[in-house]
Amino acid sequence: MSNQTVKIQLIKSLIGTRESHRATIRGLGLRRVNSISELQDTPAVRGMINKVSYLVKVMN
Repeated sequence: MSNQTVKIQLIKSLIGTRESHRATIRGLGLRRVNSISELQDTPAVRGMINKVSYLVKVMN
């Protein structure tokens, strides 16, 4: 399972969002709107995606 990856894309702006959500987005490796990051599909990453699900799109 360690070779499974998940692609995520930032689809909404971070303006007006909570500071912890901004930090989570940075932790996922996303910088600006429409940026895409490919990460290992781990429970920790899935939890981060769930936290900011209203800002990102999962593309798999």
